[in-house]
Amino acid sequence: MSRAQDALRAGIARLTEAGLADAPRDARRLLAHALGVAPERLTVVLHDPIAPDQQAAFDAGIAARAARQPVSQIIGSRLFWGLEFRVTRDTLDPRPETEILVEAALEQPFLKLLDLGTGTGCILLSLLKAMPFATGLGTDLSEAALAVAQDNADRLGLAARAQFRRSDWFAQVPGRFDLIVSNPPYIAADEMAGLDPDVRDWEPHAALTPGGDGLDPYRAIALGAFSRLMPGGRILLEIGPTQGEAVSAFLAAQGFEGIAVRKDWDGRDRVVMAQKPDDGTGCGCA
Repeated sequence: MSRAQDALRAGIARLTEAGLADAPRDARRLLAHALGVAPERLTVVLHDPIAPDQQAAFDAGIAARAARQPVSQIIGSRLFWGLEFRVTRDTLDPRPETEILVEAALEQPFLKLLDLGTGTGCILLSLLKAMPFATGLGTDLSEAALAVAQDNADRLGLAARAQFRRSDWFAQVPGRFDLIVSNPPYIAADEMAGLDPDVRDWEPHAALTPGGDGLDPYRAIALGAFSRLMPGGRILLEIGPTQGEAVSAFLAAQGFEGIAVRKDWDGRDRVVMAQKPDDGTGCGCA
């Protein structure tokens, strides 16, 4: 019987031949999944025999990755903000740079949260996990994505504080909030062809691009958010690296103040933040 390390060596070679830059990392994650061990424990079991069913699962995972299916879809989950989120082809794969939005949102307390275009629910649920007294509503146009988000809420023990609803931005959203967040589709139509095939061919296009110049979701969100925020409430929007100026202008035109752009680790614009002016009546308003 072959050993796990032999399988790993062969898997790395196959992914390298397929042109994947992160072949060793991807093969290790897929092998850990096939063996049913935590990724950090893989080294401990590399000298152990690999059972036929484990070998078959690993080979299937390697074949899928060689076809450029994202690892998170193959294993069915992604780690985000220290939490494990279920991922399917119906949802955008949570990305590390989105954690910048979560980090910025947590710089101030909030009680009522709205996440527009929630997908897996990774933003909403990460924020609720870190803010124990808060409640939140996540919206999406995709019923399949909403089902994934609800499942993630159940898995993380947050179902009592998180609700999900099908809505086209604010159309089916009641009430007001002290924090609105969103990572909307923002890739311009003419940029889609240049995307990495891992993204372009496997993730839902509706979560990637709204068509046109990619800015229509920000126009809609900016137009509707002011009346849905309590006085002093905040809005945080993830953006593409060239969209900071335009999205800031949309918010300014609606009366938002304190507009700022937070950069990612590569120095690119990543999150636009703004606040509704505080008239002294915001705290605790419904």
